[in-house]
Amino acid sequence: MIKRLIEKKIRDDFSRKKIALILGPRQVGKTTLLNQLSDPNAHILRLNCDYLTDAQRLVGKSADELTAMLSGFDMVHIDEAQKVSDIGLTLKKIGDLHLPTQCLVTGSSALELANGIYDSAVGRVLEYRLFPFSMEELADATSTIEQDRMLRQRLVYGLYPEVVNDPSHAEETVVMLANNYLYRDVLAYRGLKKPDLLVNLLQALALQVGSEVSYNELANMLRADAATIETYVSLLEKCFIVFRLPSFSRNPRNEISKRRKIYFYDNGIRNALIDAFKPLELRNDAGALWENFVISERVKRNIYHGHRANLYFWRTFTQSEIDLVEEHQGDLHAYELKWNPNARAKMPRPFAQSYPNATFQVITPDNYWEFVR
Repeated sequence: MIKRLIEKKIRDDFSRKKIALILGPRQVGKTTLLNQLSDPNAHILRLNCDYLTDAQRLVGKSADELTAMLSGFDMVHIDEAQKVSDIGLTLKKIGDLHLPTQCLVTGSSALELANGIYDSAVGRVLEYRLFPFSMEELADATSTIEQDRMLRQRLVYGLYPEVVNDPSHAEETVVMLANNYLYRDVLAYRGLKKPDLLVNLLQALALQVGSEVSYNELANMLRADAATIETYVSLLEKCFIVFRLPSFSRNPRNEISKRRKIYFYDNGIRNALIDAFKPLELRNDAGALWENFVISERVKRNIYHGHRANLYFWRTFTQSEIDLVEEHQGDLHAYELKWNPNARAKMPRPFAQSYPNATFQVITPDNYWEFVR
């Protein structure tokens, strides 16, 4: 069993007597984490809201009905809570009961789930994020040496638990994940009328990993309008499929300020979308895969360890650029991400002149561990 980094934080927070909300994409191990957080001798009520009968047990219940349902249980597990109508109101009622029952809630979508909870149950819920395995979690379970040996596999097939645990069927598994689970919550979102556009958009984003993304250019390519493209990207982000990196700029005369790059939380999902599973030595996108991998690992590391930092990329109108700029408590740290361990890079002069106190480092396969754990 690979221990998740967030487990200790959630367990320690039980003493705060709040509802624990675990958000993350499907198939990353949220249900397994619930079981790891539970005493094997505990009396647990398990509700999987992918099943209509379980979801309906939580709809429109009074405080007295919820008390009768939950009393006598040490824990209640509410899986896929985004399927429950007005789940925020239900959780507010549960929180107000102040029962000794610890409530653990999971959701694979922040679309309506988060809005409903935060509108109704503010102050009663603690939110946590769970992603595909991080390299730190895998190294803790095995070793950095073992994970270095598997690095090329991770860059191509990603870090979803089923992929990691059964590498002999990695391609088949990640394609199944992309086809059967990736779109489910987005397509279920009310008002979504163009599923073909969504699929084409994801494929276009997969091909542009590491490059700046223009909503107008995507709209022209996909025969849609820019506002629709932006809305769909936002939905994909709220379902934990992609995330945006904005441009960093404090000098609007020289630095771009309104562009963005879009990365995938998992390399395997990205590659499945464009059916690209060739080994790294036969690919021309190894650099982009490394960039996506390192930045997504940094995102996981920061969230799991409570490292509150803002991530950006940086470029001037004269094409000086930096892959990643991290701002933490007013300090700037710049990083170039190079798949080739022998690659050399230095801080661009315009950046050094504008931000003389910033640090600079090149991240390669030879030194990435200090960056991702």
